[in-house]
Amino acid sequence: MKKMVSIACLFAAAALLAGCPKKNTTVEPPVAGSQIAGSANPNGEGASTSATPLGGDASSMGGAQGGGGPAGSAESRIIYFDFDKSDIRPEFAGIVTANAQYLTAHPGAKLKLEGNTDERGTREYNIGLGERRAQAVRRALMLQGASENQLSTVSFGAERPAVEGDDESAWSKNRRVELVYTP
Repeated sequence: MKKMVSIACLFAAAALLAGCPKKNTTVEPPVAGSQIAGSANPNGEGASTSATPLGGDASSMGGAQGGGGPAGSAESRIIYFDFDKSDIRPEFAGIVTANAQYLTAHPGAKLKLEGNTDERGTREYNIGLGERRAQAVRRALMLQGASENQLSTVSFGAERPAVEGDDESAWSKNRRVELVYTP
């Protein structure tokens, strides 16, 4: 009888601990390209509050999409994915790093991660895939210091194609997560 009470207490304690909020923990291990060693930008320089990670100064924070965020082209705020995948490709590590550094240096900044897919697959599947892609970018940003309350995700599935067309060149531009800074 005493043994059963002890086991019940252990399960109750485990349930309580599982419900406690945790900081920056991941449910699954990072995928290739989602965790970049160190927090230096590709030029080897550390983050600065007076300069943006992609060059320019804090007064040039308009960016291509939304207000705020690292200065740079619209391409510096888009991460593309392989067909039916949500793994961040290594060539997009710099984009993740630059945006994570900006978010770390600007705690009031908010970033919406918009997951998109190409037109192949059912609506339900594409909504789920777009969400997995947005969550992968979210995890990568959080691993590099962005806080949870700075990030939100949304999946549009195939509803917002960047390029119209029924070939690989169009589909490859539609499989993406757009990083949109919000006021």
